Amino acid sequence: MTAIRPAATLALVRDSDRGLEVLLLQRTWQAAFLPGYFVFPGGAVDPCDPDVRACASGRNDAAVSQILSLDEGGADYMIAALRECLEEAGLLLALDGQGQPVPGDHPILTEGREALRREEVGFRELCEGHGLALPLDRLAYVGHWVTPPGAPRRFDTRFFVALAPPGQQASHDGSETVDHAWMMPAEALAAHRHGRLALSYPTLRTLRLIGEFRDAEALLRHAHANPPTLRPGGPWPARRDGRGCQVEPDAPAYAEVRRLDPHRHGTALAEIVPGRAVALALAPGVTRVTAPNPGVMTGPGTNSYLLGDGRDHVVIDPGPADPEHLERLLALAGGRISRVLVTHTHIDHSPGAAWLKARTGARLVGLPPPPGASQDATFAPDHRPGHGERIDTPAGPLKVLHTPGHASNHLCFLLESQRLLFAGDQVMQGSTVVINPPDGDMAAYIAALHALGQEAFDTIAPGHGFLIGEAHSALDFLITHRLAREHKVARALACFGPASLEALTRHAYDDVPEARLGVAARSALAHLLKLEGEGRAEQRDGEWISREG
Repeated sequence: MTAIRPAATLALVRDSDRGLEVLLLQRTWQAAFLPGYFVFPGGAVDPCDPDVRACASGRNDAAVSQILSLDEGGADYMIAALRECLEEAGLLLALDGQGQPVPGDHPILTEGREALRREEVGFRELCEGHGLALPLDRLAYVGHWVTPPGAPRRFDTRFFVALAPPGQQASHDGSETVDHAWMMPAEALAAHRHGRLALSYPTLRTLRLIGEFRDAEALLRHAHANPPTLRPGGPWPARRDGRGCQVEPDAPAYAEVRRLDPHRHGTALAEIVPGRAVALALAPGVTRVTAPNPGVMTGPGTNSYLLGDGRDHVVIDPGPADPEHLERLLALAGGRISRVLVTHTHIDHSPGAAWLKARTGARLVGLPPPPGASQDATFAPDHRPGHGERIDTPAGPLKVLHTPGHASNHLCFLLESQRLLFAGDQVMQGSTVVINPPDGDMAAYIAALHALGQEAFDTIAPGHGFLIGEAHSALDFLITHRLAREHKVARALACFGPASLEALTRHAYDDVPEARLGVAARSALAHLLKLEGEGRAEQRDGEWISREG
């Protein structure tokens, strides 16, 4: 199991003629974690950081720990953020003996910074030698992020925001960071959407928070008064195999059992059993029934969702043409199904639609199947909804969102009144989606994820697996993951090209088991086609070559 290291990040802000700006640093392309990404200054908490508490002012460790919902050690996160900011950006939020900010020509910003980076001096020794105090009360706590399971490196990171020290000039260090920029949050987010700036999902969320304020004073006043609330943590009581159990925070079911059983009664299920109806209490009138088609590509099976009020029902994704599963849906609906909505026509999602129509006369809603062996050629929609269209259901109106990428005809359905997104295969619970050309399109998929990020919802009901909480963070993580993989594909192409798709896949997906490389090659091809469309790669005589540099 990958160890989780404590870490801290500091978003420095300033007011300018253009508006509120924030400092972003670009990580080196050789970095093992988020290569080439633009981040806030920060890094892991050092074992020596607790010693630097002697140089702290404004707040002691007990006060900071209370804000961070820790028993102790909260000050160490702030100290780490300040230390890393000096090393990576050449900026230090500190006060001299007269309580004045460190000026821009102070030697700690030059000689001191280099000595610290070369580990010739410790941070405490450096601060004490110059008679400086670290004003921890000037840092506001704004976020807490833990790297999801499966990543090669995992961090438990606290995010802080502070006013940039006046008179000091930011400078990247040339090794860990290779560029820097002061940007307005909206500017950075727009550059990210258009593929010009790589940002990780916690950075995205923090930029969106900062972007809500016109100036630094308003931001800091709000941030100091509204630190993040403690998220429910620790094991959650639930039921599995008919008995009580405890669900750990990293388990796939954790977000769902928390939402369906917020008072910890232990009634929510920590397992998905085909055919078992699960009432999604957070959305009245919505029931999930999973088809009996588990597998490598389908997880525990395809989720069908029933939206009804007893008089009428709508089905989202009837799944495969499995009579037992379809009879179960029909029984739960009392035989009354007026419409069947299909997110896309892959053979694990839509073949049951024709069966339900034959039994109930239900109208079929979705987009026609494109060519391909994995497509359900039998699906013939009675209605082809347009992007942004609203469809009335007994549970409330659904907003139709065209989200091509995984499939060219992929739709998501947003139950706006409950802020619940029926995502089909746009977002998979516990894994990433295969993008399989020619119908699968990586550029379209990433663009669709960005577009979904502009919609208002809190929870995702996926086509496979449990409910997904913190929905927009899940989207941001998928974008980050895809762009990080794209970087590995581009690096493999630059280092080993001209090369075949198979050879490039082995380099770019060196963390994938041998048995999964065939599937990985389809997504690798999707990344290469995206790079080709951007003029960054070219296919010639059956091999791929880089057109960068």
